[in-house]
Amino acid sequence: MKKDFVVVMASVAGALLVLVSLFSFIATPEERKPAKEDDKPTIVLVHGAFADGSSWNKVIPALQKEGYHTIAVQNPLTSLSDDVAFVERAIAEAKGKVILVGHSWGGVVITQAGNNEKVQSLVYIAAYAPDEGQSIESISKDAYEVRKLPNVQGLADPVVSSDGYIRLKEETVVNHFAQDLPADDAKIIAAGQGRFHFSTITAKVGKPAWKNKPSFYVVSDNDHMISPVLESEMAKNIHATTYHLPASHVAMLSQPAAVVKVILAAAGKK
Repeated sequence: MKKDFVVVMASVAGALLVLVSLFSFIATPEERKPAKEDDKPTIVLVHGAFADGSSWNKVIPALQKEGYHTIAVQNPLTSLSDDVAFVERAIAEAKGKVILVGHSWGGVVITQAGNNEKVQSLVYIAAYAPDEGQSIESISKDAYEVRKLPNVQGLADPVVSSDGYIRLKEETVVNHFAQDLPADDAKIIAAGQGRFHFSTITAKVGKPAWKNKPSFYVVSDNDHMISPVLESEMAKNIHATTYHLPASHVAMLSQPAAVVKVILAAAGKK
């Protein structure tokens, strides 16, 4: 009886070993499941001056619906180095590759922060795209004072505090910053706008990321904050895939679906 028991147990043990061997070669359902969202780059959204992360509220749901993890950075707008540090923190948080999207001043920030090896491509939305050693000040002086491009109305009468922070008047936001949005929506933007420190205007970028990364550019043809002519020139200078929208400075709010298409193109969606 004891001998029979030993034989039976040996047979069971042998069968278990065979099963273990078989299962070691069979992937679990999780392992068999094709990677989807984890393979997609994270979209890091970088707002500009006189704004905050809510600038992206109309594009985030569409990107998430497509399965993209998104991070809307809240820039302090205190200096180029401070804003770059905030973006670098978001890049570090992201899993895998990153698409950097910058609006307005945010274009300066992503030009610097985009040198991170995790960054796959850059998207400029009515944004500054400086070359090495350039600043908003140098770009603007060359465009409006030297070459006499048509000037913009939106920056004609800003409010500057005693400690050097700049904001826009409510009427400026309504008539020139977001003139293609309902006035009530534009007033909300005016109320929540981030104060932009004056020193950022003269901040120069180092090595521009667009020299080594694919770039995409949305020109806002009805922009009153940056000349559409200047936007087109910057897009050409960085060899960007360029799109034109009949939009104000805030195309991501007035034409979010069109902006989402550009971001998805930068992310590699066919």
